[in-house]
Amino acid sequence: MGRGKVQLKRIENKINRQVTFSKRRAGLLKKAHEISVLCDAEVALIIFSTKGKLYEYATDSCMDKILERYERYSYAEKVLISAESETQGNWCHEYRKLKAKVETIQKCQKHLMGEDLETLNLKELQQLEQQLESSLKHIRSRKSQLMMESISELQRKEKSLQEENKVLQKKLAEKQKAQRQQAQWDQTQQQTSSSSSSFMMREAPPATNISSYPVAAGGRVEGPAAQPPQARIGLPPWMLSHISS
Repeated sequence: MGRGKVQLKRIENKINRQVTFSKRRAGLLKKAHEISVLCDAEVALIIFSTKGKLYEYATDSCMDKILERYERYSYAEKVLISAESETQGNWCHEYRKLKAKVETIQKCQKHLMGEDLETLNLKELQQLEQQLESSLKHIRSRKSQLMMESISELQRKEKSLQEENKVLQKKLAEKQKAQRQQAQWDQTQQQTSSSSSSFMMREAPPATNISSYPVAAGGRVEGPAAQPPQARIGLPPWMLSHISS
């Protein structure tokens, strides 16, 4: 028959309580040693009996070192918790401030749009009117500035286009001048060629037309051929002398 479940409550019998304490204390110290060795953990165990007697266990007998480390960790944790609480409080305060600012801005925006004006008195309406007039003044000033800048930019572009147009006109005039000079040169060459051809045609000798008549006995030419041959106009001198002889 197995052991029943032990009810966790104070043992009234003093002797039984002391025996149970001794057994459980030894088991607890043994478990602390085992977890320290098996898991390479730093373990510190402190036990006070009902009579005030101290029982302790520390890994490598370094109780002071472990307790000092525990104090540092506890202090850092307390500081962190305190800082988190303070930060959380600051964030809550900041959230409330930002929420109030957002509500104020939204209300002012509605007033500028002409909404919810029933809640404003005469002085607030006058201030709103002055604010709108000031805003319109700034808007018109900015608009005029942008228009002047746009006009200046257009004038600059116009000047640039005019300069480009002048350059193109100059190039076109030079091209037309070159074409006219080329045409004049071609015409001069053509006239020179025509003059040379006409001169060569005038210098060429005309063809002679000498009629042949029958020669009679004794070597005399009968008929009109008996007369000395007359050279036609235009025969060269050497041909005339040859005919005369």
